[in-house]
Order: sequence, then structure tokens, then C-alpha cells
Amino acid sequence: MDYVQITPRQRDEMLKAVGANSIDDLLKQVPDELRLARPLDLPAGMDELSLRHHLSDLAGQNQSASQKTCFLGAGVYDHFIPTVVDHLAMKGEFLTAYTPYQAEASQGSLQAFFEFQTMVCQLTGMDVANASLYEGATALAEAALMALNVTGKREIIVSQGVHPHYRQVLRTYLSDLPAIYTEIPLKNGVVDTQELESELETDTAAIICQSPNFLGHIERVPTIAKFAHANESLMIQCFNPISLGLLKRPGEMDVDIAVAEGQPLGIPLQFGGPYLGLFACRQQFVRKMPGRLVGQTIDAEGRRAFCLTLQTREQHIRREKATSNVCTNQGLLALRAGVYIAAMGPKGLHDVAQLCHNKAAYLAGRLADAGLSLRYPNQPYFNEILVQLRQPVDQVLAIANQKGIIAGYPVGRDYPELSDCLLIAVTEKRTKAELDALVDVLNPVGSAPRADHARQ
Repeated sequence: MDYVQITPRQRDEMLKAVGANSIDDLLKQVPDELRLARPLDLPAGMDELSLRHHLSDLAGQNQSASQKTCFLGAGVYDHFIPTVVDHLAMKGEFLTAYTPYQAEASQGSLQAFFEFQTMVCQLTGMDVANASLYEGATALAEAALMALNVTGKREIIVSQGVHPHYRQVLRTYLSDLPAIYTEIPLKNGVVDTQELESELETDTAAIICQSPNFLGHIERVPTIAKFAHANESLMIQCFNPISLGLLKRPGEMDVDIAVAEGQPLGIPLQFGGPYLGLFACRQQFVRKMPGRLVGQTIDAEGRRAFCLTLQTREQHIRREKATSNVCTNQGLLALRAGVYIAAMGPKGLHDVAQLCHNKAAYLAGRLADAGLSLRYPNQPYFNEILVQLRQPVDQVLAIANQKGIIAGYPVGRDYPELSDCLLIAVTEKRTKAELDALVDVLNPVGSAPRADHARQ
């Protein structure tokens, strides 16, 4: 937004036009007890050079993942981003996160979104993908609303293995709707299928599970999908896009709607956002899909062209018939994800996924040598391991931080029964030396021998 400085005369003319004698007259409706009776406690103004030094000092107090060894995951990961992603995304033609209202006038942006949708479909094995949503949490919530609309049923069953923040957003979405929110507990770190079967009702619209789940474990998605479809409910999976370089795709496991946080696809950690919501589904549900869908067509001269095929928001004429209130898409971040996927290709994505898993397996083996075990050792994992510590988690994190290591996420914040556990994420960026250094921090009795561990 641009700000225009006005003269005192212009100010007086504006006040007169609204029937006020002073700025205070405009604030008469604010009670005196709510007004600040003194000037704001702000420092004196600075010249530009001094201000730059001051801001630089403030920024220097922050320490990013590039300055420390980062094992923090829990939904957002420190992956390597090829230079080409930044180079293309920063071009002036693309450097906007907003979608133009006269969309067809921006053929370059529409083509980028079309290619992004295509790559998301190839990645997930699903029939159709939209041009992105805000981030993973709202993508999941929109999937639940879509399931309610598709089935006409009212209950959403959610695994406690779904990201706690996603579940919180979903509860907020459903709080003022005639919908029932039901959580299924975990058993040995994964969905308790017996409990799930007992909770299924004829009014269940969908089952939601995350795989790999928040604790890092790979769920039995095909089995859960069978429960859902036998009950004429939809199956919704929240997935890690990098994991699909190794694991079965949602479309191969009979999933109806697949959603994800797209941050691992070439998007920096950037202080927690903005991020990117991935959303894909079966072709039969396309007209209930939230957001917008870019399609390919031809123009009046027969040339290849792109258009917004579906726009489900309430402001695009549909009004009360709208299937979603999502008003935009994360265009710039979808572009980054598209460039990342294209640059990496199938082999690159496979190699990244393999490295993440192999390094996590090496760390698990080294921790076993140090006498530290996984909380659920029999559960398969991708790149995050849940380690049971013998010291208070906060103490371990503080010691690691002093050594320049962000050791992981204390899951006891969200799962009190796991208050002695640390969730450690391993990406392709972590080196053997960094993994060994983490073991030395987590091992309270000294360094363990560095045995070679077979890759899992």
C-alpha cells in the first residue's frame, strides 16, 4: 500500500467533509479509559545509516538453521534447495504471490500453475490437483469439508497421528458446522485399527490419517482405506511429498483425497511461513474441489492457451453455491515447488528420499550403540525417528543448543505420554559428522564406538 502525506489544509478539508473539527472528534466513540493518555514510548528517530546498523544488530540476534545443525522437523524440514529454484522464482515476471483477477491475461503464470498441477498429480498418483492452497493445515481442513459435501454425512474421524496443529485447525473449521469430530488414539505409534473399526458409523464422511505420521511412522494406509470404503466413507491421507520418492503414492493405496505441506519442495524454513498446501483427489470429485483449477485450451487462433477452468470461491458468481471460501492460491510458492520438482526429476526425488531414510537409519543404529532406543522400535519410519531419552528433554535440547545443534522436537508438548521422547528429523543435508555429534550430545555416558550400520 502506498501512503500519501497530506498538508494541514487538506487534513482540515477532510475533517470538515465528515463533520469533524479535529482528529479527536473521530475517536469520540472510543471510551476514555481505553485511550492512551501519554505519547507512545518509542525511541527517537534515526537517520538512515544509523537505522540500517540498528536493524542489522537486531537481525543478528536471530540464528537460522543455516547457522546451526538442524534436526528439527515435525512438518517442516531443512532440505537442500537447488540454486535454480531461487533464480527462477525471483524473476520479475513471477515475483508475486497473488493471482490476477483477469487471469487469462497472465498466460505465463497460468502455465506455471498448470505444470505445477500436473507434477502434483504425477507425484501423488491422483487424477487431479488444484493450483495450491495456503498450507498443509488448511489443505487438510478443506479436504474434510469436501468429504462432508461429497458424502452428505457428518462425522470426520481423525487419527491422533495427524499433525497436532492440523487437528487444531480442523476442529476450528468444524466448530460452527453441523459436523462431528472424532479422534482415534494411537497404539504403538500408529492408528489403532480396532478402535477405528469400532468408531465407524453410517454417518462417517471420511477417515483422515497421516503417513508418515507426526511421530515419523509409516501407517497401513491401504488397510485404513479398506475400512473407509467398506463404510462408504472417503479416505484422506496427509503425506510428506519427499517420502513419495520411496513410498507408495496415495493414488496407489486407494486414497480419495491426498493433501500435504509443500514446504519440502524447494521452500525455505523462513520463520514458519508462508508455505504451500498441496491438494489432489479423484476425478469424480473435481467439482467439489476447493480453490481453483487451471486448464489447457486453445485460443481464437488455435494456439495453446491456459484458463481458470474451475473457480469455486463464493466471489466468482457462485455466491451461496460456492464449495469453498478459499480466495487465492500460493502462486509464488507453487512456482518454487514446480521448479524444484522439474529440476530434481523422478531420480532426484528418489535419491533425496533414499538419502533421508539411509541417514535416519544410520542415526538410529548409532543411538542403539549408545544405549538409546527408538520409542517404538518395530514401526517402520521414513526420515524421522522418535527417540526415548534418559535425561530430561529440555535439558538435552539446551545442551545441544550450546553446541550449535537444534536436536529435535519435544513431542511431549502434544503427547504428554511421550514427554521423555525427542522427535529427530534427518534430511539429505545432514552429514555423518553431524549425526555423530548429535549422538555424543544425546548419549549421557560418553561417546559410543562408531560401528558401521547396514542401510535399511
